[in-house]
Amino acid sequence: MEFLTDMAAKRAELTPDAVAFIDHDTSRSFTFCEVNSRASRLGNLLLNRGLEKGDRIAVLCLNHPDFFVLLFAAQKTGLLLVPLNWRQPVAELKPVLEATGVKVIFHDGAFAETAGELAAETGVGLLPLGATGTSGSALDDLLKEASPAAIGCGRIEADTPWYLMLTSGTTGLPKAVIQTAGMAYANMINYSQAAGLTAGEKSVNFLPLFHTAGINLPTLPVFLNGGSSAILRKFDADAVLDLIDAGDVTSFFAVPAIYQALALSAGIGKTDFSNVRFLGCGGAPVPGHLLTDFRKRGVTICNGMGMTETGPTVFLMDKSHAAVKIGSVGKPQILTDVRLVDGEGGVVEGPGEGEVQFRGPNITPGYMDNPQATAEAFTVDGWLKSGDVGRRDEDGYYFIVDRLKDMYISGGENVYPAEVEKVLVDHPAILEAVVIGVPDDKWGETGAAFLILRPEEDLDTHELPGWCRSRIAPYKIPKSFFIVEDLPRTAAGKVRKNLLKDMTFAEKTPEDA
Repeated sequence: MEFLTDMAAKRAELTPDAVAFIDHDTSRSFTFCEVNSRASRLGNLLLNRGLEKGDRIAVLCLNHPDFFVLLFAAQKTGLLLVPLNWRQPVAELKPVLEATGVKVIFHDGAFAETAGELAAETGVGLLPLGATGTSGSALDDLLKEASPAAIGCGRIEADTPWYLMLTSGTTGLPKAVIQTAGMAYANMINYSQAAGLTAGEKSVNFLPLFHTAGINLPTLPVFLNGGSSAILRKFDADAVLDLIDAGDVTSFFAVPAIYQALALSAGIGKTDFSNVRFLGCGGAPVPGHLLTDFRKRGVTICNGMGMTETGPTVFLMDKSHAAVKIGSVGKPQILTDVRLVDGEGGVVEGPGEGEVQFRGPNITPGYMDNPQATAEAFTVDGWLKSGDVGRRDEDGYYFIVDRLKDMYISGGENVYPAEVEKVLVDHPAILEAVVIGVPDDKWGETGAAFLILRPEEDLDTHELPGWCRSRIAPYKIPKSFFIVEDLPRTAAGKVRKNLLKDMTFAEKTPEDA
């Protein structure tokens, strides 16, 4: 489709008095009508201050309903929103602002100092966002001076850049992944039909909003369906369990680290999950023990897979097969085509293994102001390359084997760390395992495993090679094992494997196999 409807305006037209967002910290609710009105006022204010369609505005804040007001204001005006990673220091954020040409930074109280430093060093303007007290919002006073007039003609160009998601690149500047309204609607359809979203949906938002999951899994799909989302500043296990126990959550999406934290919380034993219909998970496979733990509580965690570049939903497991196809991310959802391509460039038919590639209306048009990166991301016939090795079984279900870049070669054999990690977390003492390839004089590369133990468990790592030997081939067994308290992670909970090679363990010595 060439044009789509203004999301906030259309939802306000359909269900003006229904609650779209609840600010969990203040208990303030925002109806769809209020969200649309605030977005129109904010859009008018920005245009009246001299900003024009295509200009970039940044936001640096913890989760708050007014983030989405800003997102919809950007859609109405054609401004391009750039959510900033609040975990990054000024030294890392400054070049991002300069590269994207940001003119204004919205910020909350938590990051006022950082935003002020950025403004002083780059000359960008500053505007407030987020909560100011028990029930107030920093936008309230600002919007009093803005016109309430509706903005635009009610139509949004489907392929026009709407906001930019900055990828967590390992070197150099992050790439700015273009997100469009067309991608958002396609993601809504992909996610909604898999998760069964309805107008009565109650979800909870806690993943960081500078990450695609924070916006799109599933808060924006819930909004477009007419459901409501409780917005937490950031993840808090007890707060999420309290909402679930109160019957205020019917579905949500998280990463394995979140489910792990919930499972370890003292409050989970008294939490009533009877109102929860759907739990989605991405970023990494859910360990088998977590799947079992939640199934005992009457809920099924459904693995999925996607990328920032795919909007993100591509795969999402159906509940009816989740217990049978353990480790599978399901099948491609209705608006996305998927193919597997082998090492020789041939398309794999039927069951088999190869790089996962995507095509569909949920796929990004590319990276902003980076034609080289865009060209490298796509095949000559227009398919997005995921960089993931996938396997399709005889029933059409997909399994993500590993990242191509994470694979290492030991003694001439390909080793996929995800396969080894899956074996290690089956050990009764191991809560989480991460494996990377490291240089080895004899074998070229060998595995180094970083292990987090279960509470009150102990482990002699000398025993692990023997324990692994009956489960995986010898060349796959890590040579070194480190027991650690935590691992470097992104704000969304993914382990930053590139940092593990640089980690030093001054008080720990790896146990060689």
